[in-house]
Amino acid sequence: MLRSVKDLTGYAISATDGVIGDVDDFYFDDEDWAIRYLIVVTGGWLSGRHVLISPIAIGDPDWMDRRLPVALTKAQVEHSPDIDTQKPVSRQHEAAYFGYYEYPRYWGGFGLWGLGGYPGSQTAEPRIDNDMKPRITSTRTSDNDCHLRSCRVIIGCHIHATDGDIGHVTNLLVDDHTWAIRYLVVATGHWWSGHHVLVAPPWIETVSWPDARVSVDVTRQAVKDAPSYDPEAQFSREQERGLYEHHGRRDYWTYKAVGHAPLSEK
Repeated sequence: MLRSVKDLTGYAISATDGVIGDVDDFYFDDEDWAIRYLIVVTGGWLSGRHVLISPIAIGDPDWMDRRLPVALTKAQVEHSPDIDTQKPVSRQHEAAYFGYYEYPRYWGGFGLWGLGGYPGSQTAEPRIDNDMKPRITSTRTSDNDCHLRSCRVIIGCHIHATDGDIGHVTNLLVDDHTWAIRYLVVATGHWWSGHHVLVAPPWIETVSWPDARVSVDVTRQAVKDAPSYDPEAQFSREQERGLYEHHGRRDYWTYKAVGHAPLSEK
């Protein structure tokens, strides 16, 4: 099911022996567009320290009580590698984190989560095809540079179609099984006042983080003619299917085998 990151913010994170804290933000990977960490503010028991929780640790969510249980103790979290969430998280920091928890690394494999398609799995769901990955324009100093971004960074970014501005990002919709970001929710602004539309990451052509600008391979008219989206309602699979068919793109839920054609087909 698709979940809004704004709705997930504030969820309580419960260890096996007590509450760790509340979700404050998320780090997503801007190459594969998946949530890699929940940023959790711990409150008084750990002097308000911010800690990272991988989706690998999350058990069966309690959606009614807005609670995410994790297979960790408070002591494990307390003694985890200290990562300053106000600064970029390097791959070295991530390696230390994954080594501490003895998790399989998500990078380096052919699946969205290393060798698996969802956190902690060994069943592969392919990453976004290389031809369909957003071409990040920010400068990299080495191939080992991390691509983690706060979800707060993408919120507010301007979205540009092939023939003009569409609007700005107001939210993200995340698959609660794989933790992949499936859609950017875009408020259309003055050109089509009062409407929200969805843009899928595989349709992104370029991203300029310094300019807070995302360019997508769709036209404004195609966006306007697409099936409507109501931010207050659950977006069904049937509605998703209609959206992908409208744009003439291959959907993600039937794209299972590595080596298939790109997700997007004109």
